[in-house]
Amino acid sequence: MILPVIMAGGSGTRLWPLSRKLFPKQFLPLVGEQSMLQDTCARLAGIESLPPLLICGDDHRFTVAEQLRESRTPHSGIVLEPAGRNTAPAVALAALRATVGGKGNKADPLLLVLAADHVIKDVAAFQASVSRAIPQAQAGKLVTFGIVPTAPETGYGYIRKAAAVDDAEAAFAVEEFVEKPNLDTAQEYLRGGDFYWNSGMFLFRASRYIEELRQFRPDILSACEAAIQGASIDVDFVRPNKDAFLACEDESIDYAVMEHTRDAVVVPMDCGWSDVGSWSALWEVSEKDADGNTARGDVILQDTRNCFVQSDGRLIATVGLESIVVVESDDAIMVAAKDRVQDIKKVVERLKAEQRSEAQVHRKVYRPWGYYDSIDNGARFQVKRIVVNPGAQLSLQMHHHRAEHWIVVSGTAMVTCGEKEFMVTENQSTYIPLGEVHRLENPGSIPLELIEVQSGSYLGEDDIVRLEDRYARA
Repeated sequence: MILPVIMAGGSGTRLWPLSRKLFPKQFLPLVGEQSMLQDTCARLAGIESLPPLLICGDDHRFTVAEQLRESRTPHSGIVLEPAGRNTAPAVALAALRATVGGKGNKADPLLLVLAADHVIKDVAAFQASVSRAIPQAQAGKLVTFGIVPTAPETGYGYIRKAAAVDDAEAAFAVEEFVEKPNLDTAQEYLRGGDFYWNSGMFLFRASRYIEELRQFRPDILSACEAAIQGASIDVDFVRPNKDAFLACEDESIDYAVMEHTRDAVVVPMDCGWSDVGSWSALWEVSEKDADGNTARGDVILQDTRNCFVQSDGRLIATVGLESIVVVESDDAIMVAAKDRVQDIKKVVERLKAEQRSEAQVHRKVYRPWGYYDSIDNGARFQVKRIVVNPGAQLSLQMHHHRAEHWIVVSGTAMVTCGEKEFMVTENQSTYIPLGEVHRLENPGSIPLELIEVQSGSYLGEDDIVRLEDRYARA
């Protein structure tokens, strides 16, 4: 049986201002109605497999869980990396979790390792390549999927194939893995026909990956074994032991195993693949008008060609532009030449250096109970729109530096304030004094929406003392 392993970590900066550290691109609906994570799960529907096992960081755990719930996607657990250590340790955690028997897992499944932030236009072709790879993985091979190149791309690593390993020429031995080439070299690769783009997708038996890791990187395996043995279970979350995992080296699967094993094979995949690593890459895979423009949201284009323009709210009007990217989010606007979008990461580095919140979070922040949107703020006040999901509740908490006024816009709120517990319905309000223990809950069957006005000497999110919390944040 196949166990999909979806790697949903990372904090992509190249798609800023939409992608932020706490809400990166894999959680964004960049190419359709669903997020990229949800699309990744959906394309498994034609493959006979167990529910996917997710790998992500602690900061993203509730976003992953909520997007799975929203798309009604069953899963085999969510493994929380204590820190980012690249793909080799992440997949080691998944392989060890699978072989010791997680929820619904068999003893030694085939691991289909996927990234949560890839675009695949031809899902049937993707599934067909996975089917062709299964016999190789069952025979003990470590399969990597090579994307049939369509251009001399310098932003991807390459895989050079050797002789076919089956009569149907569905799989080939791996001759070598090649780093990102310059343009001349990439053009040679394209003309030669023996090279594929390195997709970062794999299929192998869990035990075979562990065996190869034990041979080539026993230090990584040892650290991950200790981390899994010391793991704790928190509802759907698997928390590997932090101290053990932090001893692990930062290494990719390619460097740790695939470049050394004698059992690496590559299965070609021609499926309209992209890792959407920049705004220009997103423009390339998006629908365009007759002038080559991609326009999303409230956009008016006048004498504009080959541009990507996206508005999340406000009207954007362009005149006389060519090959430009314009992206408006709730708190930032980014304008860049399409051939310079790789330098957006330098802007993010400056934002981080200046400790600006725009590098970390959006104005709208998702929580396990729903989300809040910071509408306005100033000296000693802040206004938020808060939406609480049906049946959800915030932690029992108090604040040292601020008081809060709550006005219910729709739905019904169950409020705990000190020793009192009472209901607040539409068009009613209540006051939470500074220092008072309180909690907000939605007992209804529709979302609870309210406006919160905070006032006080300090209004930061770290002025929350959690006393009880159903999401293990206390």
